[in-house]
Amino acid sequence: MAAPGIGTLFDSVSKVFLTMSAILACILSGVFDAIGTFIGTGRVSGIFDEKDEEKLLSGKGFSSKMDKALFADVTATTCGALLGTSNVTTYVESSSGIAAGGRTGLTALTVAVLFLICLPFSPLIALVPSVATAPALVIVGIMMMSQISKIKWNEFAEAAPAFMTFAFMAFAYGISYGIAAGFFTYCVVKLTARKWKEVHPIIYGVTILFIVNFVIMALRRSDKYIKEE
Repeated sequence: MAAPGIGTLFDSVSKVFLTMSAILACILSGVFDAIGTFIGTGRVSGIFDEKDEEKLLSGKGFSSKMDKALFADVTATTCGALLGTSNVTTYVESSSGIAAGGRTGLTALTVAVLFLICLPFSPLIALVPSVATAPALVIVGIMMMSQISKIKWNEFAEAAPAFMTFAFMAFAYGISYGIAAGFFTYCVVKLTARKWKEVHPIIYGVTILFIVNFVIMALRRSDKYIKEE
């Protein structure tokens, strides 16, 4: 029997497809969660603007602040996974810190120190229900909604994907699900309008990966239900 560890993910041919699909799901979820959070919080704080987002798409290397932020995020996520910690990623709740005046890395360091101080008191803190954070999240949502005014609602090709994106984010409770819905809607709108050449090939590729990911998830859940029955 193989020793427990990362090597067991590929010790059998039957596990390869399942392992790769799980890796694909984690990559898509992590990357687009981070991008969506960075764009939302970055615009509120003024750290990222439209020019910086254009550099992210057209530039090479670390040509934008967004590139550096994503590199920091993936480094923290990778190190956290190797050390066996819970998922290290960016969260939209960071908007509450931005609203309080946090704009630099000193804010993150302060939060990290406070978390260390709270470790001995974690059993006591665990008594506080998660619903207690609801008021703070409502404030964060109000702050994030201010960016909707920048959407060109008179252009259906832009308005429809935008609406589907934030609608699915709310109802599916996931940033990556919302982005997937937006990508799919954007491609469908452009294809039906016979403007498929205006869509970048990467958008088509990512949309196909999202669809494959959701199909795999559906098949895995259906197999689980069949086994339970």
